[in-house]
Amino acid sequence: MPRILSLLGLLLIGYSSNAQIDEVRRITKTLCSPEFHGRGYVNNGDSIAADFLVAEFGKIGVGAYKKSPMLQFFEIEGVNRFPGEMSVSQNGRDLEPGVHFMVDPSSGGTKKTLIPFIVSIETALDQELLGSEIARFVQDRRGNALFLDFGAAKGDTLKQLRGLGKALAVHYPVIEVMNSKFTWSVGREKLIHPLIYIQDSIANKHANFDVHIDAELLDTYKTQNVIAHIPSKKKCAKTIVFTAHYDHLGRMGASTYFPGGNDNASGTAMLISMANYFKKNPSDFNILFIAFAGEEAGLVGSKYFTENPILKLKKIRFLINLDIMGSGEEGVTAVNATLFEDEFKLLNEINDEKQLLTRIKKRGPAANSDHYWFTEKGVPAFFIYTMGPNKNYHDVFDTYEALSFVEYDDITNLLVTFVERLGK
Repeated sequence: MPRILSLLGLLLIGYSSNAQIDEVRRITKTLCSPEFHGRGYVNNGDSIAADFLVAEFGKIGVGAYKKSPMLQFFEIEGVNRFPGEMSVSQNGRDLEPGVHFMVDPSSGGTKKTLIPFIVSIETALDQELLGSEIARFVQDRRGNALFLDFGAAKGDTLKQLRGLGKALAVHYPVIEVMNSKFTWSVGREKLIHPLIYIQDSIANKHANFDVHIDAELLDTYKTQNVIAHIPSKKKCAKTIVFTAHYDHLGRMGASTYFPGGNDNASGTAMLISMANYFKKNPSDFNILFIAFAGEEAGLVGSKYFTENPILKLKKIRFLINLDIMGSGEEGVTAVNATLFEDEFKLLNEINDEKQLLTRIKKRGPAANSDHYWFTEKGVPAFFIYTMGPNKNYHDVFDTYEALSFVEYDDITNLLVTFVERLGK
């Protein structure tokens, strides 16, 4: 009989684990769907995601912190967005957004045919020569857009040329040829003219480009953090905080959106999963869960929270920020590991004891996610992210389908045990 009970226990553990991963996958897939518009600033994608998260916390019986509302509203100052037409064609051939071309996040809009005036790498690197070429461009009007032919630029040359297109787009339409991976972000300003990046493999400097870009700069944009809370099983003054940003880059035109699977639908789903665990297994600590908006716009939501906290920050025993949680084949990295060596040692002791992850890489402090403002305020915190073969980041290929979740169980095991042992 004991052997049968033992086998039954193992089966139940396996069932519970599979059920949790199924839930994480469901939440991640939903957050990545077109109906959420990339969780950005077109079609209120961020608010749709926030309402979904409130409902998910509600399903597992996790509610607001004391008398505070679950939604903490704040405003982002300056958001450049692309809600409408987004098309570029050369000699009548339509180019695919996010694959063949991308606009700068701060690009201005236009609807016209752009005729290239070619600027070579050699010309761009010589300030005097560049000045005379731009003067010729303005006087001769042989074209109406600067065509920066930078596809062959590499290494230090590429570094020297970086930012030139943006500087020139203050004055003229710019098409910049590149031979590297497209990445996007959230623009906080709007250039006067369009700035379009085109992959070298598709660019034709002898072609005219028909361009239609709708760009709109919002002075302010109202969004919200989502906050949920589980009180400790016995009275405790200290709180563990789990955070993840749920926002992403939104849409680059009406037909193209950035799913943000790894960054950070995966971490948001894990946040809900951790809430589900601690609801069923109350901790000696109070547990606070914060899903931040505005991370992609410059850590705006977490900055607002630390300046308008709903609890005293000194009551936070430790904060764990979850971002890019969709893989883990090569282990995880812990940002702030050099600042909080005792806690990093504890993480490694648990990992070695349980044989969970390939490695936990040590990294120093960095202002690269929402833990940053808490650390600046004296709150001990780790930012943990997975490492693996999935390199899709801030692009249209960061999809739910590209995620493996191969180390999800091990990461949650590690974090749950970490919280348990912090209380001892």
